[in-house]
Parts: sequence; structure tokens; C-alpha cells
Amino acid sequence: MGFAMLMMMTVSAQVNTYIVKTRTAQQKAVAAQQEASKEVASQADENAPTDFISQNFKFYSLCDWKEGMKFMVMPEKYDLIVRTFCDAATGKEVSSMSLRHKIMVYRGHTVSADGHSRMHFLCQDENKMYYFEIPNGSFDDYCYGKLGVPTLAYLGDVDIAREKLMGKKLYTKGRIYRVDTEYDGDGYREVKMPKDLSVTVTQIGVGSRSFPVKIIVEDENGNEFYQTFALSKTNSGMRDDEFIMDSLKHTFPGSFELQDAIMAVNRDFTTYIGKTIHTVQASKMMTKGDGKDRTVTVPKMTTFRVDQAQRRPGTPFVTLSLTEMESRRPYYRDVLFTHPDDLAERDVKLEDFFGYIFGMGEGAELQTTQEARAAIRQGRVILGMTADEVTLAMGEEPNERVQASTGKTDWIYYRSKGKSLFVHFGRDGRVESYETGSSTTSKKTTAKKGSAKAAKQAQKKGTPIED
Repeated sequence: MGFAMLMMMTVSAQVNTYIVKTRTAQQKAVAAQQEASKEVASQADENAPTDFISQNFKFYSLCDWKEGMKFMVMPEKYDLIVRTFCDAATGKEVSSMSLRHKIMVYRGHTVSADGHSRMHFLCQDENKMYYFEIPNGSFDDYCYGKLGVPTLAYLGDVDIAREKLMGKKLYTKGRIYRVDTEYDGDGYREVKMPKDLSVTVTQIGVGSRSFPVKIIVEDENGNEFYQTFALSKTNSGMRDDEFIMDSLKHTFPGSFELQDAIMAVNRDFTTYIGKTIHTVQASKMMTKGDGKDRTVTVPKMTTFRVDQAQRRPGTPFVTLSLTEMESRRPYYRDVLFTHPDDLAERDVKLEDFFGYIFGMGEGAELQTTQEARAAIRQGRVILGMTADEVTLAMGEEPNERVQASTGKTDWIYYRSKGKSLFVHFGRDGRVESYETGSSTTSKKTTAKKGSAKAAKQAQKKGTPIED
């Protein structure tokens, strides 16, 4: 690609404020410009929720189009074969690619001398008239369908989205989003993002005819990604019942949730937002590990901050978004704020009741080592732990306690497949050895006397808790 052509396309993209790109594509374009300029130098030198959408984005059928409505020509592959517009001055068909990214202003409809219905447009970029000839029948017959005018993306939705959503905080509701790979093309790659990720709207532009609004967001780490949406579905060419399965992500509620809407839901739980709570029972929660959702058992007396509380539609459950105060790791837990005995639903348990799982305020303040705190978070027992630390790591009291005449104590935790964890405390009340196995076989780790190095190695290794 020549330098002049590259610069012309780049300037075109910059002038047209409806064309927006994630930084990945912008960085590639800058790099390409730098390479091109080197070449020239060397040659010379040699989302709101459904109610938010319905309140702000009105659907306009062709019958309701008003003069002055703006659209952008966004041709797809099919449009390169079947041309959409004719030059009003000559009556000749015009290539859709020659009109790509140009703004068309609707100027009403007429019937030609030979009886064909035509929809008229002023090309804002050229100050030139074009028309779209309706294939069959009258304008009234055509306008009640979902066919619309090919190639045209409705810019009214883009303008309203900019007014209502720029700079807003959103939460991701889907998993698949996009990142641009081309600066002057439509190339992209898909990326997976976690649900309920807090993001900020940084740019809003045009997407495609089917999904006219492109919303670019940025997470707290500076990563940008986007999704394209049919907000009012004006001229999208798609029926409402087609926005299912894979197309669901192109509806605003299918990809984003507006923080304002979440906060409205949170009014019932404002007592808890930002407060410190702790587990009074060991509880299963969701967290992230290796980029995946994982279910883990959180020990009792673990301290959290409540970040968000969101109702699960159609259920009595509320999803709490939590931050564990020591590791700053995010957790999620569905809870009931109404006691199960007061609910008619059968599929509820006492173990899901907020008051059963959590207490207000901080958990136990333990004088403990960094290694022990790390082991507690990972659910491991290590040498030198106190009884309280073992309880926190295991998330529960032992199934059995055996007191020896020597003053030592053994704790036994039952595990799956007939296995058990045996924890042996010395006279000082700290773990001096532990073993896993059945009554006939076991794997034992013991702190050897006079061998500080061996004890330290065993302490670092620890033993995982088997389910």
C-alpha cells in the first residue's frame, strides 16, 4: 500500500468522528504510518437495561421516517454485488464502496413517472442527491416490513448513545467481545472477558447496518474492547425474534448493564454496600483462578468488603460481589436476604441465608506469619500452625479430636473416598506433623528435631485439602 493512499485513508478515518477504533488498531495504524514514512524518506533521501433502551431509543419503521434523519453507508459483502443507490442526476447505479462511510440524510419519498417508488437521500459529504428504488410494490407496502434500506446504519441511535452513555460505568454481562485489528477496515478478533467486570465507556461510534452502535469500553487495567448493538433496531433489517442465541450479545442487556440501573436495584441493600462482613460458617463461593471461574470453600472468619448487591431476576437470590480484604481477591456469592422459612420456593436452603453465612464487621484478628496467611487462603495446613489457623485453613472444626496422655492433640478431618487428614499438635499447641490417607496407608510430613531447614521446606510445601 502506498504512503499517499495510507495517509488518505487515515485522514478520512480521523475526520469521520463516527468511525472509532480500539487502541490495538490505532497502534497498528501508527506503526504502519511510521513504516510508510520511512519508506518515503528512504525513497526521497533514499450496557439499561431494557427500560433504559426503550425509554431512549425509539424504533422507526420506514413509514415513520422523517426528513433529516441521518444514516451512514456501511456496505457488507453482499452490497458489493447488489448496488443500493442511484445517482439522482444520471439515474445510474452507484457502487456501494464508493459511498462507504458517507452520511446520507433522508429527504422523503416519491413515485417516478414509470410508477416506481423511490426514497431520496442527500449525501452530506458530497452535497449530492441519490435515491433508493423500492424493488416491488408501493412505498406503503414496503415500509411496513423489516426489509429497510440496505447498507444504511442509523446514526440517530449513535448520537443518543453518545449523549447518554459516554463516560458511564458499565458491567459486562456477556463473555465474548471484540478488539479491532484494522484501522481502515472492519477486521476484529474476539476476546473473552469475565462477567460483571467494571468498565468505562470511552468511545461510541457506528458499527454496521444490522448493529449500528459501536460501544468501546475500558477496564481498570486499560484494556479496551467493544461490542456493536441494535438499540432501537431502526433499519437493522432484523426481526425482534432473531435476537437470540449468538445475536443476543448485540442487544445492550445481552452485553452490558448500566451501573445506574444496578444502583437502583441496590437501594434495598444500601445498608450493606461498602460495609465489612465476615464468614461465620465455611461457605462455597465463586472466584477467579487461572482466568476461569472456580468454586472454592472459604474458611469462616474471612473478612470481605461488599462491593455490589444485585438481584437475580425471577429468583429470591441476590448476587453479592465481594473483595477479600487480605488478598484483595474478588469473590461472588448468591444469598437470600429473606429467611428460607418465609419463602414459598422449595429450592432454597438455610445455608444460602445471609445471616447464616455472614456476620457484620471484621473476622478474627490473628497474630500469624505471612506463610500461614497464604496457606489459609489456599486451604492448606502447614507446620507450625496454631489450632485457630488450622480451623481457618480447613474452614471447619475437625470431625474428631483425640487427646493423648502426653499432652499432645490429634485432629482428624474426614475426606472423600475413605481418606482422612490427620493433624498432630505438639505440647506447644502448634502443628508438628500431619498426614493424609486411610487407616492402612498414609502420607506423613513431620518436622524433624534439629533440622530447621527440613521443617521450613515442609512448611512451605504444606498439604492440599482434598475434597
